Amino acid sequence: MTTMDNKKITQDTLLQGETDPLTSTPVHLLNLDKVGKHYGNIIALRDVTMAVDAGRVTCVLGDNGAGKSTLIKIIAGLHQHDEGTFTILGEDRKLSSPREALDSGIAAVYQDLAVVSLMPIWRNFFLGSELTTGVGPFKRLDVERMKQITKKELQDMGIDLRDVEQPIGQLSGGERQCVAIARAVHFGAKVLILDEPTAALGVKQSGVVLRYILQARDRGLGVIFITHNPHHAYPVGDRFLLLKRGKSIGYYNKKDITLEELTAQMAGGAELAELAHELEALGGHKDVVAEVEAEVEATESRRA
Repeated sequence: MTTMDNKKITQDTLLQGETDPLTSTPVHLLNLDKVGKHYGNIIALRDVTMAVDAGRVTCVLGDNGAGKSTLIKIIAGLHQHDEGTFTILGEDRKLSSPREALDSGIAAVYQDLAVVSLMPIWRNFFLGSELTTGVGPFKRLDVERMKQITKKELQDMGIDLRDVEQPIGQLSGGERQCVAIARAVHFGAKVLILDEPTAALGVKQSGVVLRYILQARDRGLGVIFITHNPHHAYPVGDRFLLLKRGKSIGYYNKKDITLEELTAQMAGGAELAELAHELEALGGHKDVVAEVEAEVEATESRRA
């Protein structure tokens, strides 16, 4: 057994010495134990164990097809798991819809954000949950109150926008992500799922989003940060779940794994060795082959 194997979190050690900051009881906001999901003969997810606590960021890492989307859908109520247990504050649950997940305090912010680009920021903030004033035929949108709340919530998250009247489509990708995070916080989310929020962003805008992830954590939310980039995950993460082809290949506390080790786990020595073999078969790429082979050796030494 390697050093890295010894560092892996097991279900038995998850609850040792840990209490929910909101309830002071040994229970997680969310807990998945050996959760699995299959579609007919296709196994999309198998034996996944992870926990989410208030004021902590749990990062889920993996390449395309690793099972990240399936995991999100189970937690967000789009799909139900077939194996294992999924508990919310200690209660065994099978969420039947995203609305049930929202009612349970679980909010998901997806890559496409589901915003209406031509609408003002405040309209997008309250989209589907508009505040009204008056009764009967005199009932109308409470525009001023919605603007005030939007501005205050964004300021509380450290987002300083000139005018909440401007179309949300004029904001940068990072700013739109931050508006979506602030909206989830306002509507009572205890667990915030962020699906690849930095995937389509540049370095500066990615930094902005990572800062707001920490803001959400500091406000007591349990954050699930889905990403394929260990360099984005490591600075903000408290725990790291690595998925590959629907199965967990590692689950670590931050104190038990370095960024280099996390990157090595993501890279995978076998995949790099296969790449080196393919390049060598093509011929004419000796310098690149040597570089990849050196990376394979470095990966294997870091795992030892």
